Amino acid sequence: CETCSKEEAKYRCPRCMKYSCSLLCVKKHKLALSCNGVRDKTAFISVNEFTDLNLLSDYRFLEDVGRTADAAARHCIVHSPATKRLLYCLRNKARGCNIELKTLPVGFTKRRENSTTFNSMENKFYWHLKLVFPHCHAEYTLKGVPDDKTLADILKPYIDPVESDPVVCQRLKIYTASPQSDVRILMKIENRSRNSVRYNELDASRSLLDNLKGKVIIEYPTLFVVLKTLKNDMVVLGRDGSEPAENSDSESSSLSSVEEGEIRDSS
Repeated sequence: CETCSKEEAKYRCPRCMKYSCSLLCVKKHKLALSCNGVRDKTAFISVNEFTDLNLLSDYRFLEDVGRTADAAARHCIVHSPATKRLLYCLRNKARGCNIELKTLPVGFTKRRENSTTFNSMENKFYWHLKLVFPHCHAEYTLKGVPDDKTLADILKPYIDPVESDPVVCQRLKIYTASPQSDVRILMKIENRSRNSVRYNELDASRSLLDNLKGKVIIEYPTLFVVLKTLKNDMVVLGRDGSEPAENSDSESSSLSSVEEGEIRDSS
């Protein structure tokens, strides 16, 4: 058992493949890793490991996608003029700020979740924002984040040792115990192949709007908060968009990747 390391394992999680010996250990591993226990139907499988069962699973998955897309296309909201005007306005305003905002069809999870609005009176975006803390397997969703708020202020309630919520602080203690200079904020670069995932590093001292300029966003921004001192798998492009050197240490641009499945719906 990979949870208690005492008993012989009897179960294997379909999602993360962790071995467990009992229902109690299954629940503990789900809580610790934020795992839902549901098999990832889109997980990569090499050709050598591909079986007839995988083929059947893919076929059923595509059937489910087809039914979902058909149901979404028939939904009355899709054809609502008000909805189309709202999305057009958001994309147009984003384009004016040098942000390429892309929206997904109705029925996709990110489209359903997105609560981003634009206040014409204030000429300001209020973003739906997701924060991911890979080292602690934690995610938080923020709504109505003004675009003129700095990333440092956005993160204060989570990783600031003084201002953060006690419960959140305990869960993110790796971050709160680290110097602020070790914190890196990354954002995935969209429109790249799955075997070439790259990230941009954002400036915590600048506003959310300034950091989003020149970026492609699918529905809403997702920010990954990592520490320089802990190894990750995330490859960060340089300021000029150049690839990092292959043999760099953990404090350089090449870190180890943590994010997969966060944006499954948009693939």
